[in-house]
Amino acid sequence: MDTKRLARGLERGLRVGAAIGLAILALAAVARGEDEPVLSRGLSYMTAFGPKNYSVVSLLYGSIVLSLAVVAIIGIMVLVGSLLRRMRPRSGQVGDVPIDRPGRGLSLIYVGTTLTFFVLLGLTIWDFAVLADVAGPPRKPAFTITVVGHQWWWEYRYDDGDVSRNFTTANEAHIPVGQPVRIELLTADVIHSFWVPALSGKTDTIPGQQNRTWIQADKPGFYRGSCTEYCGQQHAHMGLMVVADPPDQFRAWWDRQLQPPAFGDAQPQASAAERGEQVFMRRCAVCHTVRGTQAQGRVGPDLSHLMERHGIAAESVPNNIGYLSAWISDPQRIKPGNLMPTIDVTPAELTSLRSFLQALR
Repeated sequence: MDTKRLARGLERGLRVGAAIGLAILALAAVARGEDEPVLSRGLSYMTAFGPKNYSVVSLLYGSIVLSLAVVAIIGIMVLVGSLLRRMRPRSGQVGDVPIDRPGRGLSLIYVGTTLTFFVLLGLTIWDFAVLADVAGPPRKPAFTITVVGHQWWWEYRYDDGDVSRNFTTANEAHIPVGQPVRIELLTADVIHSFWVPALSGKTDTIPGQQNRTWIQADKPGFYRGSCTEYCGQQHAHMGLMVVADPPDQFRAWWDRQLQPPAFGDAQPQASAAERGEQVFMRRCAVCHTVRGTQAQGRVGPDLSHLMERHGIAAESVPNNIGYLSAWISDPQRIKPGNLMPTIDVTPAELTSLRSFLQALR
């Protein structure tokens, strides 16, 4: 027996096993997600923060661990088989060609095929169990949000059964922590796909069809989402944000949305915000709505309480004075091809218009 060759083979096997073990430990740490900041979740499908994704992420990691185990087992078997084949004596030779003794390779194929069948059967049963688990919420949804996909932004219509308390907002949705929410999906133009990876899987918005899904967040925070169906030039900049608030804060947010924006200290007198409202009514009201004003446009996003949102242009850029000015002045520079026209405003009008928009709280 060649002891040196056997030692080298065992050393390689130990290295492979150690690497697989470290990978499994790392995946388990990511799955827990306990060390990540609670306030912000990006486009990662490796962690779950709602009941719709718990079983999905478990299936994901189970499949990864099982796949790694299969690769490790096959690698070890190939390595051991190669070593044993080199070390066992030959049964003879024909001319210069050595002839091996008959082995038990066929029986190993039978064993491997049987094990593979039962592993795949188990994964199939697990898949169907997960599908059944995420098909509907664990209890009756608290309310319904109708999500309408546009090129390239998201419209949200909130409905809790009382028409007087319904309202519309855009791009940034709020939900209460610990309560399921029904999502009705429509589109205003082409196929889009609604995806908040930490809370839910992907569901398409299809012309002429209403699809349905649900989401629930078990921890407060900001959950980034996106369109995942190519829908045109600015598909990559069709982002969204789901904000999970504690129930009392969520109720206060809902109540604020029903009210006209609070213009603060700027309203009692002829201020820049008031002059900006006049500019807005001339240049923007045909497309946008602001509750409490005569602006009732339906083409673009509802801008009521605009400054409570954390991003603009479908979460493409932060909602601050610099990006807000750039978006008003030249929206095509930030999102080429979007349907917002470039309006011709003077520097003074831009300043007033910006002051009005910054007062929408």
